[in-house]
Amino acid sequence: METRSYNALIQTLLDCALACEHCASSCLKEEDVNMMANCIKMDRDCADICLQAARLLQRDSVIAHQYLLLCEEICRLCAEECSKHDHEHCRQCAAACEDCAEACYQNHEPIDQD
Repeated sequence: METRSYNALIQTLLDCALACEHCASSCLKEEDVNMMANCIKMDRDCADICLQAARLLQRDSVIAHQYLLLCEEICRLCAEECSKHDHEHCRQCAAACEDCAEACYQNHEPIDQD
């Protein structure tokens, strides 16, 4: 079986994770941090899941493409949450999450439980 290169997808996942980390850190500096709590939580979850997806792809894990289903979902949820806020870091994060969700959608496989 030929191993495909997923460098572009991995880079998209890493870019999304970094955008989420930046957004979460920036949210902590906003005047009303309590208002940003859900955004921060979602950013952190999204960053963790994107980083794990990148690791799984890099090591050619048998579940990597199934895991992208979860990654797509968290990216869409994070983009939705960030879109509720009018901060530049939230706009950038939402855009990165939308790009990542689409990339995951293009590459995921259904979960097969035999």
